[in-house]
Amino acid sequence: MRQASEPSVEEILDSIKKVIARDNRADAAIERKEREQRGIKTAEAVEDVFELDAAAELVDDEAEEAPLLPENTASSMRESLAALAMLAEPGAAPQIVRSGETSLEGLTRELLRPALAEWLDKNLPPLVERMVAAEIARIVGKKG
Repeated sequence: MRQASEPSVEEILDSIKKVIARDNRADAAIERKEREQRGIKTAEAVEDVFELDAAAELVDDEAEEAPLLPENTASSMRESLAALAMLAEPGAAPQIVRSGETSLEGLTRELLRPALAEWLDKNLPPLVERMVAAEIARIVGKKG
């Protein structure tokens, strides 16, 4: 519920748009002054400015005259893209082994399990011994 003294959403948005427009004009004026100080001409100072409307008319006229690509090239591209799209589609839906896991993930897990077990057997005992020794030294250092 809006109170009578509060502005509406549209009024707030209009106010924000005005502030942004004012800031953009101020930034543009600052940039223009900096360019003039560095000796760079702005588009307003250049006399030979090509109007966008004229350029758009030229592009429209040329587009009506001839297509961008010859028809045989365009059809060849369409066929290639269709073949690529067909190859991109999976032949069969991935098999779900467990919740959120595909068969590739399960295969990877099974292949890594022996390597991980070997690494843990080799490196875990010395790692735990170092950590326990460091913790004991820290506790003894506090008491002593």
